[in-house]
Amino acid sequence: MLQLTSDQQQFRDTLRAFVAREIAPYVNEWDEAESFPRELYRKAAAIGLLGIGYPERFGGTPVDFTWRLIASAELARAGSGGLLASLFSHNIGLPPIAPNGSEDLQRRVIPRVLSGAAIAALAVTEPGGGSDVAALTTRARRDADHYVIDGEKVFITSGMRADFITVAVRTGGPGASGVSLLLVEGDRAGLSRTALKKMGWWMSDTAHLRFENCRVPLANLIGEENRGFAAIMDNFNGERLLLAAGSWAFAQVCYDEALQWARERRTFGAPLIERQVIRHKLADMKMRIESTRAWIFDLVERHTAGRIDAEWVAEVALAKNHATRSLQWCADQAVQILGAMGFMRGTKCERIYREVKVMMIGGGAEEIMKDLAARQLGF
Repeated sequence: MLQLTSDQQQFRDTLRAFVAREIAPYVNEWDEAESFPRELYRKAAAIGLLGIGYPERFGGTPVDFTWRLIASAELARAGSGGLLASLFSHNIGLPPIAPNGSEDLQRRVIPRVLSGAAIAALAVTEPGGGSDVAALTTRARRDADHYVIDGEKVFITSGMRADFITVAVRTGGPGASGVSLLLVEGDRAGLSRTALKKMGWWMSDTAHLRFENCRVPLANLIGEENRGFAAIMDNFNGERLLLAAGSWAFAQVCYDEALQWARERRTFGAPLIERQVIRHKLADMKMRIESTRAWIFDLVERHTAGRIDAEWVAEVALAKNHATRSLQWCADQAVQILGAMGFMRGTKCERIYREVKVMMIGGGAEEIMKDLAARQLGF
């Protein structure tokens, strides 16, 4: 069981008040508008939300993963995965830059993003493949002091309005050994973007990116040429743990909304909660939520202690599957308990129900996670 320090408790309380004041009242409006105000990034930065885990010299707060867990749990109270996806897209766009980019590149990008003045995104997935990163086809060839990029990326979170995009490209031969990472500024000539419509995460912009003779300086290389694959894989571990944490938090939101409804809704002269079948549904939800929470907390504690090995990587993959499955079940049960109201726009469980599948697919589909875990565990 995680024990929060006084600083972490204060951060949680500050964030809870921030969500209640700046986010929760507007979530339905933003979802229908399929966007949220860019100013929210600056507001989030002002309370230290965007800088969690980044070096202090860039405006960050170099703390452990527990703080991101707290952030996920508190922002989930608003009931929107799309908000978390875009507001925190820098947590998949910046990590390759933070340890691997040149000092100049880091100083050009990271402080602006952590202050909320700029938005960062990651572009790996392509129309011809998602989880098979080693087979990516977007090509970057050298031309004097520039790379010239040609290719496409798809399903890119924050892709429409990102100012900085960390792009996986092929600079060498086939396979993982030919993959590099390049920073592409959002205003580069040769980059075009198309917005995509989705089942859920409406307020999170998702884009199809096209690169046609898009020139970026050699200085925009992140790390070494043809050595980007390892950075992408390391990045995935953090993304999957965050997806698992978010799934646990959203399952709790579904439970809370269903419990409140069951207590207030009267059927046949008595509160719904008095029906045994409803109490059993809630008990089953609680069982799944608590098992998910315990696993995630254990993984976070091991991460904080530096015990990151093959077994940890395997468990992160499996915990993501367990957490998203638990979320799927809890969202379904919450909608069922709310009945017709659960089918109405504006309830949290209705929105979360639409967002479940992207949690199960993003960061690596279930089938890929099982195979990855099996390899890491040696069978």
